[in-house]
Amino acid sequence: MTEVWISAAGLSLATVLGSLLGFAIKELPHKWNDTVLGFCAGVMLAAATVGLIVPAAETAGASRWWLILAGVICGVLLLNVLDLFTPHLHKITGLDSEEHRNNASLNRILLFVMAVALHKLPEGFAAGVGFNSSDVSDAWAVTFGIALQNIPEGMVVIAPLLLAGVSKLRTFVISLGIALLEIVGVLIGYFMGGVSESFLPVMLAMAGGAMLYVVSDEMIPETHSHGHQKLATYSLILGFLCLVFLDLSF
Repeated sequence: MTEVWISAAGLSLATVLGSLLGFAIKELPHKWNDTVLGFCAGVMLAAATVGLIVPAAETAGASRWWLILAGVICGVLLLNVLDLFTPHLHKITGLDSEEHRNNASLNRILLFVMAVALHKLPEGFAAGVGFNSSDVSDAWAVTFGIALQNIPEGMVVIAPLLLAGVSKLRTFVISLGIALLEIVGVLIGYFMGGVSESFLPVMLAMAGGAMLYVVSDEMIPETHSHGHQKLATYSLILGFLCLVFLDLSF
């Protein structure tokens, strides 16, 4: 059980570390704002495909491909539903409710943040389930890989919120809440044991689908709306490759 707590704490601290690094980015002109968001989109695109959907397919096996398809579709539909509630999240951000209704950019950012939060639970499941085995080396490998991924993801959450006008304190509290979700995921994964393994592919695919939806529907259009689409595209590719190389290395 001590190993489970160490794993959970490590995953959360990696997210918090990334969040602290994200505070280095303050007010940026549109050119660099689109560059940062483009990099974030690349990171999330790689996390959705290489980090979530591909492992889900490998776990489910070729005969259960339909589970992955169903999970991705459910993730997309869930984000469509959550999109309806983003204007009502002014109590979380501390901004005026009227500003939420009239600020499409802020609502896109909140939808993106919710997608990041959504995939923390299945990530935690993936790490927690492995600690039920007699050989926990694979569980530590999964934990280490996810922890490395969590650092840029922590930065990804901070920068857009700060740029949208959310205070530093509230931004950090939001990122801390997202980090704590990973602890919950690890503990649930560990205690559910074999039961979690049955649902893990679906939950991973669901989280991947949610992130794909946000990247395609919200982040890429935002980075291409100010005349800096080439720079944003190069930045997206760089972000994608960074996370792919991290995943391959560990």
